Amino acid sequence: MSDEVWLIEPSGPLRGDVEVRGSKNAVSKHMVAAMLGSGPSTLHNAPEVGEVGITAAMLEALGIEVAINQREITLERGPEIRPRVPAAFTGLNRIPILMLGPLLHLAGEAFVPLVGGDPIGRRPVNFHVEALRAMGAEVEVGDDGITAKATRLRGARIELPYPSVGATETILLSAVLAEGKTVIKGAATEPEVVELALFLQRMGARIELSPDRRIVIEGVDRLRGASTWLAGDRIEAFSYLVAGLITGGEVRVHGCPQDRLVTAITTLARMGAQFDITDDWLTASAPNGLRAAAVQTDTHPGFMTDWQTPLMVLFTQAEGMSVLHETVFENRLVYVPALQKMGCEIEIFDVCLGGPACRYHDTNAKHSAVVRGVSQLRGADVTLPDIRAGFSAVLAAAVAEGTSTLRGVNHIERGYHRVFDQFTSLGLKINREA
Repeated sequence: MSDEVWLIEPSGPLRGDVEVRGSKNAVSKHMVAAMLGSGPSTLHNAPEVGEVGITAAMLEALGIEVAINQREITLERGPEIRPRVPAAFTGLNRIPILMLGPLLHLAGEAFVPLVGGDPIGRRPVNFHVEALRAMGAEVEVGDDGITAKATRLRGARIELPYPSVGATETILLSAVLAEGKTVIKGAATEPEVVELALFLQRMGARIELSPDRRIVIEGVDRLRGASTWLAGDRIEAFSYLVAGLITGGEVRVHGCPQDRLVTAITTLARMGAQFDITDDWLTASAPNGLRAAAVQTDTHPGFMTDWQTPLMVLFTQAEGMSVLHETVFENRLVYVPALQKMGCEIEIFDVCLGGPACRYHDTNAKHSAVVRGVSQLRGADVTLPDIRAGFSAVLAAAVAEGTSTLRGVNHIERGYHRVFDQFTSLGLKINREA
């Protein structure tokens, strides 16, 4: 599948309905959480994305039984747990590191290969490692992976230097069965983190979400299986709203609650988008065109870093000079050269533009962009470096003059539910070629 190429021809305004399912980022974390239950767990409204298959294969290698049936995933712990995630999974995604805590509870030891994921900047494992050490685990980070041992994890007070989503999830997954109380200060509060905490609570965990980014977890002796309905993917919802706006059309997005898109909706409204929002769907159009904006990404509830990739392409079709300041990942703008090749007028800077100084202001990280619109984009042959960049290139191709050839489309399919079918249903002309 990885050698597949998409040929895209612009086909005018994209219109129609898209239903988003549970998020890529939530489904894999819930699958890991299910390891902790004695009894089966079921995840409803699961997306059909590559990430699910990768995570399922890892869990099966550990001795977890996984059954995937279209929208639904059932998981149950087998009689024997193998504490090593095979090296074959090195670099595929960032899920193995989240398995350390659960494996320590189930087997007293663990080995996971080095994490992968998109090349969007250092996503250090040290927050995860320090948290596990604080809870009493012996952890060694080697060239090929991370080895850990612990007879019993103990609750601890852990202050995160930055509200990292992954580290918060590692602590949640490790603290629920630890002895005593764990307090996380500076925790991430993204909807996907809260969703994971609620699922663990259904399994019998004791978790309090306190003000000021504090999460308190009281360890229990055992957890049971549970089932849940995964809430709609806010990255996907935003991406399709932009697909409608950028082509002068209108896409109606079902399945993602408004509260997951608050900041995104207001950002697009400031640019001239008009919204229609109900309990079941939301839609955006821009009959009078779009105007430039200055946007800074931030941790939740700020403007999400994964939203800036489609936004960057939208900026090229908005009147005037737009500014984007990325504060979450230092190398998130790795996809810009592909867009420049398609005629996007984007300049990248290593200073903080469009917001106050962020943690990258003294570094050489290129983390701000100035975008000129309205630009005439042109079809090009581009290779996609990661999931979100892939989607943004499809958006650019949808408004470009001439045919575009996109390589590395397996990245998009790892993270977006049936993305080829969705775009085709909105009227985009895409041909697959080997």
